[in-house]
Amino acid sequence: MDERLRGVMGPDDEAYFEVATHAPGPSGSLPLTPEQLLNAPSGDLFGWSQNVGMGWRPERLKGREVLLLGTLGGIRNEDGTPAALGYHTGHWEIGLLMKAAADEISGAGGIPFAGYVSDPCDGRSQGTAGMYDSLPYRNDAAIVMRRLIRSLPTRSAVVGVATCDKGLPAMMVALAGMKKLPGVIVPGGVTLPPTRGEDAGKIQTIGARYANGELTLEEAADLGCRACATPGGGCQFLGTAGTAQVVAEALGLTVPHAALAPSGQPVWTAMARQSARAAMALAASGLTMSDLLTDASIRNAMVVHAAFGGSTNLLLHIPAIAHAAGLAVPEAGDWAAVNRAVPRLVSVLPNGPIPHPTVRVFLAGGVPEAMLHLRKLGVLEEKALTASGLTVGEVLDWWQGSERRSRMRAYLADREGIDPDTVIFSPLAAKAAGLTSTVTLPTGNLAPEGSVIKSTAIDPSVLDENGVFRHVGRAKVFTTEREAIRAIKLGGIAAGDVLALIGRGPSGTGMEETYQLTSALKHLSFGKRVTLLTDARFSGVSTGACIGHIGPEALAGGPVGRLRDGDWVDIRIDTRGLDGSIDMVGCGERPESPAEGAALLAARTPHPGLAEDPDLPDDTRLWAAMQAASGGTWKGCVYDANRIISTLKAGMRALEENGV
Repeated sequence: MDERLRGVMGPDDEAYFEVATHAPGPSGSLPLTPEQLLNAPSGDLFGWSQNVGMGWRPERLKGREVLLLGTLGGIRNEDGTPAALGYHTGHWEIGLLMKAAADEISGAGGIPFAGYVSDPCDGRSQGTAGMYDSLPYRNDAAIVMRRLIRSLPTRSAVVGVATCDKGLPAMMVALAGMKKLPGVIVPGGVTLPPTRGEDAGKIQTIGARYANGELTLEEAADLGCRACATPGGGCQFLGTAGTAQVVAEALGLTVPHAALAPSGQPVWTAMARQSARAAMALAASGLTMSDLLTDASIRNAMVVHAAFGGSTNLLLHIPAIAHAAGLAVPEAGDWAAVNRAVPRLVSVLPNGPIPHPTVRVFLAGGVPEAMLHLRKLGVLEEKALTASGLTVGEVLDWWQGSERRSRMRAYLADREGIDPDTVIFSPLAAKAAGLTSTVTLPTGNLAPEGSVIKSTAIDPSVLDENGVFRHVGRAKVFTTEREAIRAIKLGGIAAGDVLALIGRGPSGTGMEETYQLTSALKHLSFGKRVTLLTDARFSGVSTGACIGHIGPEALAGGPVGRLRDGDWVDIRIDTRGLDGSIDMVGCGERPESPAEGAALLAARTPHPGLAEDPDLPDDTRLWAAMQAASGGTWKGCVYDANRIISTLKAGMRALEENGV
């Protein structure tokens, strides 16, 4: 035998040659009735054969079937060590939640099924070609999840178990589209921060800090080893993963006090069991996703997002959830109105002012605690139903006097020495502490369709006495993130610059996430005096004067694609009034007016380096075209089947009319 083949096949074992060719099969008999044999689809009958073939006892086949759909990744040994690694901690322990929920369902006489659609890690793919698949994954995963749900026709409810940046939004979009089915979301929780060290957001800047002499090799190696202090859960900050968990609860899709639970701990697995009971109760009562997801619950999600200071990525995901549910899709004006009406109440990484990790937010009361304050402000839709079967108002009535609330908050105060009211503030205390509202949506001659900035995350030291950020500086224009981060590391970016990264929207890269840049600027000493403009998007942990989602994107003819090195850019962000502008104001010795800048832009051709990334996969190119036909970024990057079909038909008619 060839030695290479011998190395693959290995030595034969005598047991290999003992091959069974038949088996007696399960004992007992299916509890069939004449009516079933006469009227049931053959798939239902064969399903029972497969159930007992997998070991389910025949006498238990008549229980209510519940599908557990999870984003599990990796393979865990029984002792918790890895047999095969997952992509990230967020999906590593999800199997434990699914097992707890399954035990609860079977213990109640039901029949749990489990399916899996794993998910990527945005942190792992930062600065790599893997980021081209990040946002497109959400739509495709939601499609696969819905196909799996529909492929189990006998399921009576779905429990969606997911944690992180794309897996949880995909799960919410998937369940939102199953309007006639009961559904419950189990947020996969959060990892703990190291006792001494840096959180998983800051640790992603060790390369930039080392390159700028702000960190030694030994420090980088030590800090990097301990950043993910426990093996499961989403990151310790309120990035997209944590914000998505908060939004799931605000939508009413979880049991009370579910978001941001510490992964792997008893309160976390208890939440999975509670969720299983909730799903079975919804099925018994006839309540479905269309009862839970309403225009009122979408508004509650936007309100709670504003109160928490959540990731701007949810401005893509909440509209997608609304679209999947057949509801009114929030527009830029709706986001602006909510953020003007709702103060930020939560002090948490990355926004602060006190950098509390997410587990402290959970102990301080999490979503229901923030909602108590929001109820007093009159900005909540209290009649919206939740997965518990109760309205938001009824849940808050329970929470206010619950033992769970008092003991969790007391634990944080007594054991951790943290006043819970300095984690989740009252509106008056938040104002006194300097917490500003979350999101501003600037427009201008560089962003005629709009843009997004998490204005609450601008460093307070660069705001004037009225809370206004103003920066007039010269642009340094890049068409790849690799060039931009190289410039930051090698001294090509300095205080006062306007770093413009263009052509990185949906058509160029799948709308990549540029946390590599924003994190470097945050943790470098001069970074707060640099403004970043891009038609790409940011990680939820991003902070600083970072303006993204600029529309139209450069490759769709947006004026941002006609910027050149040395152009003057005038940026104004009012963090209190929540309005702002980004304008090109000339290219000469001195800045001119926005009107003169607009005229210059209109007369130019696109930047010569502007092009679709050569490594962009065809899958993502197709996604970009379909989401563009569906309304693009400001509609949530969705697939609108009616608009896509209409566009295709119009194109076919045009071809026929031209004899093609």
